[in-house]
Amino acid sequence: MDQDNLAVADEARGEAPESPPATAERGFIAEWTVTIILLLFGTTNLVQAFVIPTGSMEDTLLVGDHLLVDKLAYSPAGAVSARLLPYREVKRGDIIVFRYPVDIRQTFVKRAIGVPGDRIRLLNKQLMLNGKLEDEPYVYHNTGYVDSYRDNFPGEPNGHVAPAAMDMLLNHVANGEVVVPPGYIFAMGDNRDASLDSRYWGFVPRENIIGKPVVIYWSYDAPTDELIAPTVSLEHLRDLITHFPTKTRWRRTFQWVRGYPLQ
Repeated sequence: MDQDNLAVADEARGEAPESPPATAERGFIAEWTVTIILLLFGTTNLVQAFVIPTGSMEDTLLVGDHLLVDKLAYSPAGAVSARLLPYREVKRGDIIVFRYPVDIRQTFVKRAIGVPGDRIRLLNKQLMLNGKLEDEPYVYHNTGYVDSYRDNFPGEPNGHVAPAAMDMLLNHVANGEVVVPPGYIFAMGDNRDASLDSRYWGFVPRENIIGKPVVIYWSYDAPTDELIAPTVSLEHLRDLITHFPTKTRWRRTFQWVRGYPLQ
């Protein structure tokens, strides 16, 4: 089972359509069954371990959360496999793991805010989805001011945005709202004021999506630079040996990672 970093970078600065029976949402028993199967028999084709190195998904996911990601959740269902595991499409409000569109060597985790056909707008930090103000209890704001682009989106960029984001602003905005095209997802971090997300680099191609986080199997209070390092440093190893009992966030161990339904 490979160990990857979720490179949720920078920090400077969706009710879904009814799914066909083969893509029915997993119930409690099914979630436990699938999770146990993944833990016992998982390979990189089924489940993968990731660690959160930055705070763009706070307070839903914290720096140092170690996750198991279900790579089957959004996979195309075959004639036989569809009867065994309930594949489904991405829904608004799902937490997704995906290859960063600007650099697919990096892996990001964000929340799916819009699916194809959805209209998205931010007005003074508040999400307007398909013309309705959304309740987002998971959102965290760490700045008191309103940024002209970040918090009133879409608008004129006041800093660097990726070419794909410029294309989104030029070709996928109607009546002051971003319209998600077929085959793409619009994603944002829960730490809305400190997240490098679709506002800055555009839509997530559907084929970039790896899966969905299922459970936090371990959470450890460690700095970002230690979590993104390609190998475990001696300093981090000493920290683990010395502070494992006190810096492990025991209350987060084996905590489910769940989406929040957006209408």
